[in-house]
Amino acid sequence: MRDYPSDRVDLRSDTVTQPTPAMREAMASAVVGDDVLGDDPTVIDLQNRMAEMLDKEAGLFVPSGTMCNATAIRAQTEPGDEIITEKYSHIYIYEGGGFAALSGASVALVPGKMGIMDPIDVAKAIRKGDGSLGHYPNGTLVCVENTSNRGGGTCYPLQTMDAIAAAARDRDCRAHIDGARIFNASVATGNDAARIAREYDSVSICLSKGLGAPIGSVLVASSEIIARAYRWRKMFGGGMRQVGVVAAAGIFALENNIDRLAEDHTRARGLAEAIAAMPSYSVELEQVQTNMVYIGCKEGGADGLVASLAQHGVDTLTIDDSTIRAVTHLHITDDDIDRAIAAFDASQ
Repeated sequence: MRDYPSDRVDLRSDTVTQPTPAMREAMASAVVGDDVLGDDPTVIDLQNRMAEMLDKEAGLFVPSGTMCNATAIRAQTEPGDEIITEKYSHIYIYEGGGFAALSGASVALVPGKMGIMDPIDVAKAIRKGDGSLGHYPNGTLVCVENTSNRGGGTCYPLQTMDAIAAAARDRDCRAHIDGARIFNASVATGNDAARIAREYDSVSICLSKGLGAPIGSVLVASSEIIARAYRWRKMFGGGMRQVGVVAAAGIFALENNIDRLAEDHTRARGLAEAIAAMPSYSVELEQVQTNMVYIGCKEGGADGLVASLAQHGVDTLTIDDSTIRAVTHLHITDDDIDRAIAAFDASQ
């Protein structure tokens, strides 16, 4: 395993990555200030770089991807509004109901094919109070997850991204990208991240997944939205002080760890194809577009499969009782993939 030799092959998530020695050096030498007072130069540099990369006016560094989405939602909605998102989106499934608790918003869920929403379905899901005799909430924010985690790491086609944003605008909605893995989508599709995000009002980008930083996300948007998000970051407890030491890890990641995401995608594809050829498992290869592999097993067998793989030194996570997930990242090597394939074979 790269940089951190281990007797385990950790495929649980790309969140398990540790800072490389070079990233640690960048963190140790970071110039810091007080970010709440707005004078941490390393944080300012990170925010500006990310905003420029996504072609937005401003950025805001926050501790986590969940807080990044939460501040984006709260900055662009009012209590009683409704957000529109895919039925298995991270915002809906994995963020603790924050859209309801922190923003007072309801949710309209849109079906997806491999996690990808159809613009027509999005348009149909946007409700407005006007003309409903007061029955409906106001749909004010469409949220698109790219890549789609529960879709299997799938990427939105550019035309679909643009059409969803247009559907939102036509219904007087803003549009937000949960872009935790937007650079995976960019590398996989060959589309610049700024082009993917061009029609969207805000984008959240995670630094601690495939990019390999230990912590942090950046929200990019207009200066107006970021000003509102800054207030909500403070109210949600996300105001940080001498945080340039971790912002430096984010800068290092942007400079060194984007193009190499292609290696993760190649290894995930190799793992997927090998497992798909085994009679005890199923893999929808069409889903394997980035660094995730969703593996189907016998009904009720997911926990047992995870336990068996662990006995062979390979760590994964269950999705449901008959599905597990394996995620490649910068600490996974070709040898690790070979070892994982052997572990799956032995666990049939």
